[in-house]
Parts: sequence; C-alpha cells; structure tokens
Amino acid sequence: MTSSHSESTTPNLAAIWSTARRLHPIYSELAREFAFDLPGCPALDAGEESPGRETVEQAQQWLNAVDERLQAHQLRQFLQTSSLVDPSALVDLLQHLLAKTTRTDALRDKIDFLLVQYFSQSAPTDVDDDNADLAFVAHGVEPVVGKVELKPPVWLNAVDRVLDSALRCRSLDELLHGGVLEQGRKAKAQAGDLFYLPIALVAFTRFGYLMRRVFFRLMLADLNNILDGLAELEAKGIETIDCRRAQFSAQEPILRLRMICQSWKVMFQAEYSSGQPLRMLVDLRASVDAALGGGTATGAAVRKAAVPDANATSSSHDSGSVARHASAASAGNSAVAEPSGSVRAAVASPGHVNNSANGRGPSDVAEFEVAAAVPDWDANPHNGSSK
Repeated sequence: MTSSHSESTTPNLAAIWSTARRLHPIYSELAREFAFDLPGCPALDAGEESPGRETVEQAQQWLNAVDERLQAHQLRQFLQTSSLVDPSALVDLLQHLLAKTTRTDALRDKIDFLLVQYFSQSAPTDVDDDNADLAFVAHGVEPVVGKVELKPPVWLNAVDRVLDSALRCRSLDELLHGGVLEQGRKAKAQAGDLFYLPIALVAFTRFGYLMRRVFFRLMLADLNNILDGLAELEAKGIETIDCRRAQFSAQEPILRLRMICQSWKVMFQAEYSSGQPLRMLVDLRASVDAALGGGTATGAAVRKAAVPDANATSSSHDSGSVARHASAASAGNSAVAEPSGSVRAAVASPGHVNNSANGRGPSDVAEFEVAAAVPDWDANPHNGSSK
C-alpha cells in the first residue's frame, strides 16, 4: 500500500511536507466549518518550501489534531458542499489516514466512507451490479491501495452473505429493520485490523458501493409506491390521510404529500444531498398503505369535506416546513439537475436515491443515514462512529 504520510523511523520529509501542504486548505476549512478549537499551523499557513524536521513534525501534529476531532458524519457533510476535495485530494486524504498506526473505529469509518466515495466517482456510469466484482473494484481503487492479490480470505465470505440478503429485500423497511444492516456492521467490526488488508479494503469498498445502490433502488421504489398510492386514493375521492406516524398531521392533504414526495425524488437523485428522512419515507409509505386498506373518516383516510378543516395542516412536525425544507435542500444542491456518474448509472438499473440526514432530532439522524458504507448506523452521530 502506498503512503504519503510515513510514520517510519526514516520518514521522507519532503513527501510528508508536500502532502501536508496539499491537505492544509482542506483541513483548515474543516476546522473552520466545524469550529474546532485549534490554533493554526504557522509553517503551513506561510507555505514554507523546505522546512526542517521539527517544522514538518509540527505540521503532522496539526493534521493529527484535526483528525482526532473530525468525525465521519462531518466528513460526509463537508464533501456535500466543498469544491476542495477532488479525486486527487481523496487519494491524499486516504493515504494520509491509511498511514496511521493507531486505528480506531472512527478512523475505519472515515476510510470506509472515503474509499467508496472515491470508487463511486471513478466507476463507469454504465456498470451494473454483476460487473462490479472484486477485480473491477480493485482496479478502481488501485491509486489508493496499489496492486492487490485477489485471493480473499474465507472470513470475507460474510460480506457477500450480507449483500445477498440485501438484494433479497423488497422494501426499504425490510432492509432497515430486517437485520441486514446489523449483519453488515458486525462483519466490519469483527474484521478488526484485518480491515486494513488491501484485499479487505477492496472487499469492503465493493460492499459499501453495492449496498448504496441497493438503498437507492429501494428508496426510489418506495417513493414511486407512495406516489402511486396517493394517485389511487385521489381517484377514490380521498383528499387527506392520517400521517401522524410519519410526523405529519392526522388529516394531511394528499396534494401536499405529492409535492413533498416529488421534492424528495429530485433530491434522492443527488449523490449527497441533505435533509432526506429515511424513517419518514418508510412511515409515509406505511401511512399510504394503511389509507388504501382503510378509508374511514376515523381511520387512515378522510373523504373530501365541503369546508376544509383549518387545522388539517398543523401538527407537531409542520408539513409545510417539511416541504420548504425539502425544496430548499433540493434547490441548494448543485448535483440535483445532473446526478454524478455513479448515480446516473444506478438510475438506469433501475434508479438511485440517496440520503444524508433525516431532519429528526440528533439521536435519530445517524440511525437512518445513507453513507458510503451504508450498514453502519449509530444512535449518536457525535460519538465518532459513522452511519
């Protein structure tokens, strides 16, 4: 494996300094955006050309200090909006992180995310799941991990079993609550330091990439089912449905729900757009299904009334604010109009949607957050464990 940040007893100071200078603008922006309480690095700020060993070591310490504070969910958020991190910068970031000898769960999560992000950006747009085998992925991440001998150890078979289970899921609810995600998280945790073997890095990159595609397909399918269900309810003369389980009102207008779903559908085509509620999506589909099976005024569906209920659109989670939030997130994401390469490919077979956060409280955000290594969920997004 190549490394631009050697921790050996005879480090290449020039190479270390060159990488530090390339990472400096990225890390400075990360420290500023997330308000890390850190002083700057004068030598890096000044852009010195050939500093001595002590100065290089100080630069390393500064980068490490940012690394210690930076969590995977923050890195994902940063990549959504920053133009500083192009593919070459991703390689620098990955090689810098992979060179560390102290390995934590937070470090693994960041590397995991960045590898899948790098591969997703470089993969051809027309690749399908069957062609994304180990050899294909190994070639894609070769600039990071080097040449890899494609002889996976037996213990990596567990990753393929999780993928097989995910591919059998027929709804987002089944994927989220059927134990598949827990199996994926367990396989990664049990790998320990073996995760950093080149063949394991390739296998987990493939795993995260294909799991992302499974999520995309299932989320788009759920959105289409919701929209079809809303159309069927309208055809029956039903104007509002009970969507309290999805944080809307007891008499939520179908017209408003359709507008929100269309906004989500646009956002879900973006690689890393924000404010997309997976739990709300699952619960909204359940609400529509219940309305299709119910249809009484006291149950899931409410027939058209001559005089609209003035309180019909108010709830503890105002649906208007959800719609505005969805529209704002959609308008603010430059990737919406033209999804990036990996998303365009998946839209063709059959479609991609994506998510970064669900608009709920802090304890719920990461549990239903789609990221590069999708199976990792965490009830607390601030503890360093991703997804």
